[in-house]
Amino acid sequence: MIKLGVNSVLFGGFDFATAAKHIKLSGYDGVEISAIKGMCEHLDLDNWKAQASELKQIVSDNGLEFLSMEEAALDEDRLMKAFEAGAEIGIPVVNVGPGGKSDVEEDFQRQTDLLARMAGKAAAFGVTLCCKAHVGSSIYNTPTTLRAMEKIASPAFGVDMDPSHIYRAGEEPADALRPVLGRTRHIHIRDCKGPGPSPGSPQLQACGRGDIDLFRYCKVMVEGGYSGPVCLEVIGANDLPLAEVSIIAAESYGYLNACLKALNAR
Repeated sequence: MIKLGVNSVLFGGFDFATAAKHIKLSGYDGVEISAIKGMCEHLDLDNWKAQASELKQIVSDNGLEFLSMEEAALDEDRLMKAFEAGAEIGIPVVNVGPGGKSDVEEDFQRQTDLLARMAGKAAAFGVTLCCKAHVGSSIYNTPTTLRAMEKIASPAFGVDMDPSHIYRAGEEPADALRPVLGRTRHIHIRDCKGPGPSPGSPQLQACGRGDIDLFRYCKVMVEGGYSGPVCLEVIGANDLPLAEVSIIAAESYGYLNACLKALNAR
């Protein structure tokens, strides 16, 4: 069964206990804990040892599981802390963006060299480092993702496939998923209204409200045998009241759960 989760960045205006409670009330199986510096640090990587027991207890008390962590920055010092925290707390996947600038070859080579090195370090902790194509970055579409996959051989490296970034790169996300699915170990999911560059307001990132054919995306995912986490990632909601972010979470769960049930994957 494909497991559905929420990146706690959606609840960035609230503490992690509140986030976990409402993620569970919305129907999800698990949580992706946000460790995004400057945006949402439910997991403070500079202080993770003091948090570890409490975070594990919160997740357990709510009948959830840790599906992943988003550290976001491709930074060696922070990633080493993320790998150590992931191994101790029981977080199997650490997600980052690629950094660098699009269509700058030196940036692509430097950032993929760093990804390869850090994947090797992740393996020693028993966690998987995943990277997604990101608008404006050195890996930003299917061709650059495929180049990174070819270059980085470590089994501890995986693709984090986010249809909204692919959509804003001018591609059809369902078609783009097929060639990378064999190395996809995590899926960030949200909808997107319009071609970007931003994904739109938090409300329009709720699954089913935008322009992406997410049912077809789920169909390709299921037909390709994907069995990893699928985590809703909605940004820009830090100033919204709890009722509004909970509605985004619950509405997206209903949409995704219905899609996956129709495909016999839930």
